[in-house]
Amino acid sequence: MKTSLKLSRVLSLTALVGTLSTGFLVGGCASTATSDSTGEYVDDAVITTKVKSALLGDEAVKSFAISVTTVKDVVQLSGFVNTEAQKQAAGKDAEAVAGVKRVHNNLIVK
Repeated sequence: MKTSLKLSRVLSLTALVGTLSTGFLVGGCASTATSDSTGEYVDDAVITTKVKSALLGDEAVKSFAISVTTVKDVVQLSGFVNTEAQKQAAGKDAEAVAGVKRVHNNLIVK
């Protein structure tokens, strides 16, 4: 009788530990309000790269003085351009990239 009670306790404890560890593993990969999950970080890096490529490929913009930051599919452009037309073109280029939800165009015209 004592053996089956001990076995039952061990099995219950093992099930509890397994459930908790699974919860921690799944929860550890999820994003929170202040941090990205691994997948979101990779997606944001891809969007940033595509936006930078679009800016460099646009003859109207073609500037290395533009910084691109992406967080949760929202792109922020910062830096300096020579004309208002370049600022507008950069914003349109960023908006045209697949996966971009919104663009904060904080470019400054020199």
